[in-house]
This record gives sequence, C-alpha cells and structure tokens, in this order.
Amino acid sequence: MKCKAIFVLMLIAMEGFSQGKLKVGDMAPDFTANDQDGKKVSLSEYRGKKVILYFYPKDDTPGCTAQACNLRDNMEPLTRAGYVVLGVSGDDEASHKAFQQKYNLPFRLVADTDKLINKAYGVWVEKERDGNKYWGTARTTFILDENGRITEIIDNVDTKQHAGQILKL
Repeated sequence: MKCKAIFVLMLIAMEGFSQGKLKVGDMAPDFTANDQDGKKVSLSEYRGKKVILYFYPKDDTPGCTAQACNLRDNMEPLTRAGYVVLGVSGDDEASHKAFQQKYNLPFRLVADTDKLINKAYGVWVEKERDGNKYWGTARTTFILDENGRITEIIDNVDTKQHAGQILKL
C-alpha cells in the first residue's frame, strides 16, 4: 500500500497535477483503481469518449443514492449525448457492489479507499458538521472531453436533478 501511494504521488507530481483545485481546461489526472467487480479501471481507457466523473461521499446514503439513481434514470439521454459515467467514492469494492446491485446502477463505481484519486482531484476536503471537523469527499462532478480535458466542474450538485445539470452544459 505504501509503495502504491508513493508511486501514484510521483505520477501526479510528474504530470504536473496538484492536490489543489483543478479548473476547466486542465487535463484530468489519470488513475487506476478497482471497480465494484474488482476489475481495474483507468481513466485513460475512456479516451475518445466524454466522461462524467462524479465524486460522492458514501454509498447508500440519501443524497448519494438520489444522485446515482438520477444518473441511472437518465442514462439514455446521457448516452445519446455521448457520455459514459464513472462514480468515485472512498468505499470499498464490496460496498460499491452492494450499492450497484441494490439500485441497478448501469455504470462503474471506483473504489478509492486510499483517497488518492480524491486528493488528485482536490475533492478530499475538511468539512464541518455540528461543530465537528472531519475529512471527507466534496460532492463534485467533472465533465471531461474526449481528450481527457476538464470542460466543466459542477460543485453545487443537485442530487435529485444532476443529469439535468449535466445536460444543460
């Protein structure tokens, strides 16, 4: 695990990616991790396709479920518009598999248990609830073009109307 983390951080540094705020026009940091089926998924394998890369805090919670189901329910118009969907959270493969099966989600969920992808995209942030500070994922969606360049960042996600936010772009 330690070697993997060092290797990924070296790659991020070599590619000029920071753990700061990404912006429209930046190249999306590449990553390789496991999906809900334990299969390797790399962002680079989606070159040539437009990608909806959405980061969410936790499987099977109200907001995250609403967001995932909204994307699921709008897969036809999203696919017609040329998009593929990838969800990323810190949950493990088993949690992702249960979440995908429970809600019949037709897209891959990436397990980022070490938070390296979250950090590379600048969405691993300090949060506060009821006066308590903690670290977690900032619900954020990155829209990528066919070359892997960020064309839009949605950080004010409407979980119940997320596909509509994307399709209006």
